[in-house]
Amino acid sequence: MDYNRVQQIIDSPELVQVTYHGIPVFIRSLDSNHIATVFPLDNMDDLQSVDIDGLLE
Repeated sequence: MDYNRVQQIIDSPELVQVTYHGIPVFIRSLDSNHIATVFPLDNMDDLQSVDIDGLLE
């Protein structure tokens, strides 16, 4: 996913459906190295740092 689109999703007041390798996730933050902090919607305690190339809208 594009860096700017990830930032738009983070800034959006609405929940945007995003998956990481087929797993629905919530994007918590994004850093300048194109790494997003996400957690699966079914396990909000499982924070993961992932490359945004693996995110799909």
